[in-house]
Amino acid sequence: MATTTAPRTVRPSPAEETKRTVGEFLLDQRAFVALIVLVIIFSFLSDAFLTPTNLITMTKHVAYNGILAMGMLLVIITGGIDLSIGSIVGLSGIVAGVLLQGWDLSLFDATAYPAVWVVIIAALAVGALVGLLNGILITRFNVAPFIATLGTLYIARGAALLISDGSTFPRLQGDPSLGNTGFNFLGTGRPLGIPTAIWIMVLFAVVIAVLVTRTPFGRWLYATGGNERAAQLGGVPVRSVKVRVYVISGICAAMAGLIIASELTSAAPQTGTTFELNAIAAVVIGGASLSGGRGTVKGALIGAFVIGFLSDGLVMVGVSSFWQTVIKGLVIVLAVMLDQGQQRLKNARAAAVAAQSVKRELAAQQPSAQ
Repeated sequence: MATTTAPRTVRPSPAEETKRTVGEFLLDQRAFVALIVLVIIFSFLSDAFLTPTNLITMTKHVAYNGILAMGMLLVIITGGIDLSIGSIVGLSGIVAGVLLQGWDLSLFDATAYPAVWVVIIAALAVGALVGLLNGILITRFNVAPFIATLGTLYIARGAALLISDGSTFPRLQGDPSLGNTGFNFLGTGRPLGIPTAIWIMVLFAVVIAVLVTRTPFGRWLYATGGNERAAQLGGVPVRSVKVRVYVISGICAAMAGLIIASELTSAAPQTGTTFELNAIAAVVIGGASLSGGRGTVKGALIGAFVIGFLSDGLVMVGVSSFWQTVIKGLVIVLAVMLDQGQQRLKNARAAAVAAQSVKRELAAQQPSAQ
């Protein structure tokens, strides 16, 4: 009498599991490995690179891109892109400059000097408004993210130029006699000896990490980027999720603009040009996929450090700005190539393991001859 056995799940052998882990470790941690390599190389090329003062200064520079990368990460996870953040950086600084130097209310024959906290909220609100416009164009009018944010890039930059008449707003220290002390603390403050910009980057990173990993909104993000249609059928409010990520991205960009204007004590409409490219580069180097559905806060932060340390290190060793641009472009292309190679490797290994499992199950289910 022939008997059959119940199907059983055949797991990869320990050797296969170990081989897979070792083979993909460097690719999984490529951003961190790249950062370590950069630190080692520039430490040999410049004695001042690893000094505490220089590390704090470089980390402060990283903070701008780090904050921008936090917002860009959420957008890219959903499968979108935000090209407007560089212009929002400039626009938020100009808004702060106008308010700090006095808002002329000709209708009432008066000039308003808002308190610094009002200035900060107003600038962040402007960033959120541009982000909201991006979200509405993409979700309500079905404009492709690239085109929608390219359009708002020009709109925001043009608005900054119109408000300032193409000029720079200097001396943003404020006037204590008018109840406005300026916002120097954002750019030059050092609580516990650490620049305020770094503390703000850490705060944004923690908040967004919790948002992504500990809330339903985080699950909706990955579902939307992984398969938008399936997410809709599963009850995910896809349109709402997309609008929110662009609003958050706008707020992050506005905060970066405030920090830069505060540090320079001046606001220029050209501030933030090409900043969106650095943010995209940081997120991609950190392991996020431009097609959506994948990315982490840790990876985006490490990517920001790679871009920042690379830029500052090249300056310290005397590399020309032209070559810096070329090298930065090569790094971005290499990061994308490595990401694609990693995905092909994972897919090939998964297919091989699945094939081996099927063979073992078929062999185990062969009826025994009696």
